[in-house]
Amino acid sequence: MDYKSLENISLAVREHIIRMATNGGCFIGASLSCVDILVYLYKNFLNVTKENLSSLERDYLFLSKGHDVPALYGLFAEIEFLDKDRLSNHLKTNDDIYWHPNRKIPGIEFHSGSLGHLLSVGIGVALDCKMSNQKNKIVVILGDGELNEGSVWEGLLIASAYKLDNLMIIVDRNQFQANERTELLIPLEPLEKKFEAFGFCVKSCNGHDFSEIDEALKDFPFEKGFPSILIADTIRGKGLPSIEEKADRWFCNFTRQEIDNLLLELHGKHITDLNSEKIIAR
Repeated sequence: MDYKSLENISLAVREHIIRMATNGGCFIGASLSCVDILVYLYKNFLNVTKENLSSLERDYLFLSKGHDVPALYGLFAEIEFLDKDRLSNHLKTNDDIYWHPNRKIPGIEFHSGSLGHLLSVGIGVALDCKMSNQKNKIVVILGDGELNEGSVWEGLLIASAYKLDNLMIIVDRNQFQANERTELLIPLEPLEKKFEAFGFCVKSCNGHDFSEIDEALKDFPFEKGFPSILIADTIRGKGLPSIEEKADRWFCNFTRQEIDNLLLELHGKHITDLNSEKIIAR
C-alpha cells in the first residue's frame, strides 16, 4: 500500500476543512479527527467510485456524525466526486454544501445531523442487501459522543439479531462530546466489552495510522455471522496542535488571517500572527 499517497490526500483534505472554518465556520475538531479513516475507506476499502455512484453493487458509507461532513466534502473534492471550486460555496445559499450531509451532493447516501439516527438507516440497507443476496459492504461512522443516543444501542441489538456481517461500524473515538470529554460527561468505557455484550466482533486501532487501519480491516467481516465494530482512537483537531484536544475548539469560525496561519501550522511552519485568544469559537 502506498501510505505516502494516503498521507498526501489526508493533508489536502485537512487543508479543505481549515478553509471551510470561516464565514460561518464548521465543526473543525471532529472533522479533522476522522480524515484518515475516510481516506483509507474510499481509497482501499469501499467499492465506490464516481462511475458507480448509482450502481446497486456499490458499497455504502453513512456518516452518522454528520457534523464531520467537511471531511467528506474535502475528500470528495480530492477523489473527483465534487469540483474543488464548489468548496468555496460552503454555507452559501447558491449551493447545498452545508453543515450536514445533503443527498444533493454526489456520493452522500443519506441526510444526517440528528445524532443516533443514521445507524438504523445503515442497518436497514445492510438487511436489504442481505435479503437480496448482494455482496455490498455497508459502513456507518459513529461519533463516540453519539453513543449516548439510545437509538444507537437499539440499532446494535437489531444488527446482532439479524447477523448482519455485511455491516461495518467505525467509532471515531476522539474522546470528546461537544465541549466536554466523554468520560467526564457520561463515561463510555469499557466500550469494547459493551459492544461484545451486544453481539459484535470488535477491534481497535490508531485511527491516524494507515497500517493499523489496514491491519484491522483487511479481514472483513471480522467473524462470519457477526456484525463488526472498529474503535478508531483519534485526536480531535488532528494536525493543528493549537486546537488539538481543546474542549472549546469543537466549532470554530476563524478570520481569513487565522485560516492562513492555521494552514502554515498544518504544514509545520512557523506561525507569527496566530493569537488563540482571538479565535472565534463556540
